[in-house]
Amino acid sequence: MSLFSFKHLIYLTFVLSLCVIALGAYTRLTEAGLGCPDWPGCYGFISVPQGSEQQLLAQQAFPDIPVEVSKAWNEMVHRYFAGSLGLLILVINIIAWRRPATPKRLPALLLVTVIFQALLGMWTVTLVLMPVVVMGHLLGGFTTASLLLLLALRIRQREIQPSLPKASLSRHSFSPPQSLQIMGLVALLVVAGQIALGGWTAANYAAVACTQLPICEVDWQQHFDVSAFEPIQPEHDSYQYGVLNYHQRVSIHVAHRIGAMVTTTVLVLLMWRLWRQSVPRRYGLGLGIALALQLCLGITNVVASLPLLVAVGHNLVGVILLLMLVATNYHLYCWRDVQRYTDKMAPEGRSHG
Repeated sequence: MSLFSFKHLIYLTFVLSLCVIALGAYTRLTEAGLGCPDWPGCYGFISVPQGSEQQLLAQQAFPDIPVEVSKAWNEMVHRYFAGSLGLLILVINIIAWRRPATPKRLPALLLVTVIFQALLGMWTVTLVLMPVVVMGHLLGGFTTASLLLLLALRIRQREIQPSLPKASLSRHSFSPPQSLQIMGLVALLVVAGQIALGGWTAANYAAVACTQLPICEVDWQQHFDVSAFEPIQPEHDSYQYGVLNYHQRVSIHVAHRIGAMVTTTVLVLLMWRLWRQSVPRRYGLGLGIALALQLCLGITNVVASLPLLVAVGHNLVGVILLLMLVATNYHLYCWRDVQRYTDKMAPEGRSHG
């Protein structure tokens, strides 16, 4: 396989990872996370039970769980896409280890991540939607997409950099101030933390705990409960629809709103700094558009009581924000490598002059 086709295999896998994230959000929001009560099959079958005879057998095997075919299909389609993603990442690893000039550690990290993600998918079912597992599963999906984007950027840089003449490298080289690099990294960490808070909000069914803006309609300051953020909750037969009390859910919801305010402030500062630079200005513009869209979707979720498509879109724009920050940080840090390449070529260019 040529490097060109290998690059496009990575692009395909990256797009598939976004589809898996969207399907995961759709599965969770349609309450289909337990659409199949077992793993990796469904009610003891390889696929969703078909026909009255199979459904009768499924009901006999799981007498306490009603067979809901539509939810079972939501869950299984998500599993099929996730399984395909894992196979493609395995293929990427095989090709990468056969190519001397291809990154090795990043594909290996991707493979480890997707294997752990599969375990989280299994535990989501076997531990009946335990919130810390559900949140971890969401973060694992976002991490997989981020690593795939990083791998695509690495491959693209290795393709382009040797083909650029020294004059072009010098002209396009950009040495960002260290303060901007630090700000980019801080913004990435803040957004990752906000995504984790969003995952915790969704896993504990706290998304509609407050229905007024900009503050919650209840006296949340007096009832703020830090126990709502304990990762290990008391054991329950099922965590579906949540097990926390109202004030705990309000505490989670308010924390997510405060996190959104902090995230917005940090991103606006980063966008302002990026806009002042000539090279990475487009990243600031892209972040601004994604942030505005994400805020609109978040507000709509509150005032319209979590519409399905809006909630799925909120997940997707969240991962897009994260990916844009991954690309921004890569841009801010990888230019050091471009400058090193320029310096390396400089004596060579002088010797031929």
